[in-house]
Amino acid sequence: MKNKKIITIGVFALFTVGNMNAQKKPYLDKNKTIEQRIDLLLPLMTLEEKIGQMNQYNGFWDVTGPAPKGGTAELKYEHLRKGWVGSMLTVRGVKEVRAVQKIAVEETRLGIPLIIGFDVIHGYKTLSPIPLAEAASWDLEAIKKSAAIAADEASASGINWTFGPNVDVANDARWGRVMEGAGEDPYLGSKIATARVHGFQGETIADLAKVNTIAACAKHFAAYGYVEAGLEYNIVDISNSKLYNSVLPPFEATVEAGVRTFMNSFNTLNGIPATGNVFLQRDILKGKWKFDGFVISDYASIREMIAHGYAKDEADATAKAVIAGSDMDMESYLYVAKLVALVKEGKVKEALVDDAVRRILRVKFELGLFDDPYRYCDEKREKAVVGSKANNDGVLDMAKKSIVLLKNEKNLLPLKKSGQKIALIGALANDKNSPLGSWRIAADDNTAISVLEGMQQYKDNQLVFEKGADLLSQKATFLTETIFNTTDKSGFEAAKTAAKNADIVVMVLGEYGFQSGEGRSRTDLNLPGLQQELLEEIYKVNPNVVLVLNNGRPLSIPWAAEHVPAIVEAWQLGTQTGNAVAQVLYGDYNPSGKLPMSFPRNVGQVPVYYNKYSTGRPVDSDKNVFWSHYMDVEKTPQFPFGFGLSYTKFDYKDLKINKTSFAKNENVQVSVAVTNSGNYDGKEVVQLYIHDEYASIVRPIKELKGFELVSLKKGETKTVTFTLTNKELGFYDNEGNYLVEPGTFKIMVGGSSDAGLTSGFEIKE
Repeated sequence: MKNKKIITIGVFALFTVGNMNAQKKPYLDKNKTIEQRIDLLLPLMTLEEKIGQMNQYNGFWDVTGPAPKGGTAELKYEHLRKGWVGSMLTVRGVKEVRAVQKIAVEETRLGIPLIIGFDVIHGYKTLSPIPLAEAASWDLEAIKKSAAIAADEASASGINWTFGPNVDVANDARWGRVMEGAGEDPYLGSKIATARVHGFQGETIADLAKVNTIAACAKHFAAYGYVEAGLEYNIVDISNSKLYNSVLPPFEATVEAGVRTFMNSFNTLNGIPATGNVFLQRDILKGKWKFDGFVISDYASIREMIAHGYAKDEADATAKAVIAGSDMDMESYLYVAKLVALVKEGKVKEALVDDAVRRILRVKFELGLFDDPYRYCDEKREKAVVGSKANNDGVLDMAKKSIVLLKNEKNLLPLKKSGQKIALIGALANDKNSPLGSWRIAADDNTAISVLEGMQQYKDNQLVFEKGADLLSQKATFLTETIFNTTDKSGFEAAKTAAKNADIVVMVLGEYGFQSGEGRSRTDLNLPGLQQELLEEIYKVNPNVVLVLNNGRPLSIPWAAEHVPAIVEAWQLGTQTGNAVAQVLYGDYNPSGKLPMSFPRNVGQVPVYYNKYSTGRPVDSDKNVFWSHYMDVEKTPQFPFGFGLSYTKFDYKDLKINKTSFAKNENVQVSVAVTNSGNYDGKEVVQLYIHDEYASIVRPIKELKGFELVSLKKGETKTVTFTLTNKELGFYDNEGNYLVEPGTFKIMVGGSSDAGLTSGFEIKE
């Protein structure tokens, strides 16, 4: 009974304190709307406290240890205690988050909680495939579930905001950050962007109040995927047509999905850094699209406007960023240092500060942080959720769906489950770190299931492993350049002997996990190090080679495409890599992935993409050299967008359009019959493309405007129906106006961007 009395008193005490706080701090009154609560809080804030909400600091000391003394760490700590910090990043784990949140809530005048940000790019500790690999699944529900798993683990570790999804459309594989996005197509990219936002945040903004969701961040706004020459941090110089029709649609889709934050990009657009770009942030995002969340700069991008040559000094950079609509400063230290004076001098209107702070507070209220600042700080939940079996099962499912079968001749795949001698060759086959991929800063090293471990689960074959050659000459890290072995071939002979004595050789080759991602631009898209030489040497002694690619971007593999009978694109699949690869190789999972980016024949083709333009001379009509082509290689990609094979075969027939002529604003219905005519049950991504044959602005030769993932048992036929509305049939002009014009349209339906049935229709005035 005594214990019960103590508990009752404790609850009463907390309730009383809560009521007192609501009286002293009326913005804590849960009975008021979020906007009313912000209206009550803003007038209580000093200018310094408002600007503090616009300031984000990186984790800067052992937050469970003593307070820092000296240097920038002490300065940041003092700012935190004054209420001059609105957010922190890279602080993770319940103990650490609780410690910093306690300072913000209990030691500052107004007790405004922090929002805790982290790069949850393709998982927290339990890692899904890299985002480009997930895009290859074309499975929107699986992608949404993958993001939800990441949100579940991150939120259980104290985090409530991720800097994802990356929705940059990109068609230049030299740029390392293609691994973070959904590939080259704005339609597919928009669908995946929506799925990821809903996975992180839930279906509605109200779902943000749930403890297992986190706020999402659409990045990088805008056009970062088109950096010149694929060079990181470079300029962008694109047309308005490209901006409105390729770059912006996935971003607008995230706004429609309710995304709560945006991150601007490092690049310039029309000569103006995105961080200081009024057109992007004020006119389009907050104006035309009516986005009511907040915008954060990329890491130190406000300060970098000085290096760009756009801002004179720190004060000028600060003013231009705020005026342009950058609401929160990530690690430039400029808002907290310069903005008070700029407002007092009249160079920045305080109304702009108020608008930024209102947006930031709105998201904090939506997350429920004012009602319970420690809602993400449950150590029991952290222990139960992070690394759970359910999460591992989920990322394994995502990994299998991400694998793309590029070639399968000589019936090498699926592997037999008994009676075969298999040589497994390649350093990546026994690597437990590289498959985790880049951007996995919360994951522990060497926690991936290797391909060797995955294949060892199938015990009725004779499996021999030889690495052939080390891939690296020194350890790779997230912060350092990746250095490859180009001289030590001492393992070649043992690998050749193993191959010679095997029925089938499985070679796992590709990029190291840290070879793609931020700061990883390449001018050579071939297999790095000694891998190409090793591949050719093994092929000489045993041509029955299955090549398994581990990579974070499209590679140029012309020799393999010509000679190797079976090629599996396995990307970097995260924690469950080896199990996923083994289950696909042995046929326990029939691969269904399709490429989200075209693979070039060589780097000289890059950028190469399916939705290109005809030009005035598309074909050799006059039997001479004066047409659009290369002298030394075909102008088509090695493997096109949307391409991917299966262990079974799919036939398309009976393409039908409900009419041949349509009025404007009338929907077009397209149907096709798809039959599984092979020997395995399987899944097919049925893809619909259109071509607007003449328009006021030239349109691409084909554009993806519909897709459906269909499961078919062997021998089964299903009819797939697509509905084309104005949203699919129109385009943006160079002023950003959306147009649906009369004219003739070609329809293409099939299993990739390069094959299928064709028909057409007309839209009349």
